[in-house]
Amino acid sequence: MKKALVLVMVAFATSVFAIEPTNYRAIYKLNDQKTFNELIRYLNVDDTKADDLKFVFELTQSKMKSALKSNDEAKIEKVLFFNMGNAKYILSDKQFKEYLAALNLLVNTDKIDLLTQR
Repeated sequence: MKKALVLVMVAFATSVFAIEPTNYRAIYKLNDQKTFNELIRYLNVDDTKADDLKFVFELTQSKMKSALKSNDEAKIEKVLFFNMGNAKYILSDKQFKEYLAALNLLVNTDKIDLLTQR
């Protein structure tokens, strides 16, 4: 059941991106220092996980730049799955669900400040 729920959440997250291509900027926003710090505080992760997430976000941004240059929707989707798959590996189940919620919030509102109102 958990796997099905995560799959639905991932599918929802990628469908949000697919509907509005300008929302790919949310991937870049994750590397913004203020946004990253607020996300880390919201997810309540330790320093090791924070470092791992930072690495994944930087790699995701690099891969996204390449995918957007090629204008290949399959490559863009693959980058999103890369980001979410690695985040799922790093985070606990609860933290990953909160990450997906935060990512969707960031995509839909382009504001991360709401995370501090937890």
